[in-house]
Amino acid sequence: MTTHISPSMIARYAGRGSDLNEVTVWSIEVHLEDCADCRALVAGATTDDTEALLARVAAGVDFEIAAGPAPAPRRRRSAVPDRWLVWHLVPWLTMTVAVLGCAVLLQALQPSLPSLVTLLAPVAPLPGVVIAWSRRTDPAWELIASTPATGLTILLRRTAAVLTVVVPALAVATSRTGASLALTLLPCLAFTAATIALGALVGVRLAAIGLGAGWALAVVLPAVLTAELPAVLQPGSSLVWALLIVLLAGITATQSDKFRRLSSHN
Repeated sequence: MTTHISPSMIARYAGRGSDLNEVTVWSIEVHLEDCADCRALVAGATTDDTEALLARVAAGVDFEIAAGPAPAPRRRRSAVPDRWLVWHLVPWLTMTVAVLGCAVLLQALQPSLPSLVTLLAPVAPLPGVVIAWSRRTDPAWELIASTPATGLTILLRRTAAVLTVVVPALAVATSRTGASLALTLLPCLAFTAATIALGALVGVRLAAIGLGAGWALAVVLPAVLTAELPAVLQPGSSLVWALLIVLLAGITATQSDKFRRLSSHN
């Protein structure tokens, strides 16, 4: 059963919604997209000023049609998401690079420890991915969600932006410590793919937190206590990580439609 908008709320919205907050207006407009009955009520509740405005707009449209097609405007990319992505990711990516630098330094001071860079590689991109795809901190979330490129496409673009910083940082840290490059980058990509795949079910933020906490408790802590890398990070496990990446990518592709809905989990 669908809950319709109350008549009083429709009247307030039709009167330009000046006394409604942005969240309420947005929720009403989302409902109106799928409810013809409420759209009809809104049309019947328009004020004289609104009807006059619509008449002027219609007259202008008729005039433009009579005058012939206008030249196609140049497409402009919205600067809001780009500016947001750059400035809000900087501190998180800086923190990630700093942590990897500390891991390299600690490895040099305590050679007996297992490769800390290898242990941290799977979770290194997760903070950046969470911030790059979070409705809680993204002021342009609703704007992006209304574009054709929303969902998995924009998530992959933002994740790629994070990886362009994290992957080179891991490569440099690996070269400084002598760790296996394959066992550094492949787990990093696998956990990134797992975050996206699980994000379709529970949200990207919860997926990243769960994977990060699970890896820290099940792998990082025991490895530090025993001073040995676990079997999943031993030579010979690279093929398993590569196959896992392919499998997770396939799962993500089948769940792409779920990223098109605004969810409280994200």
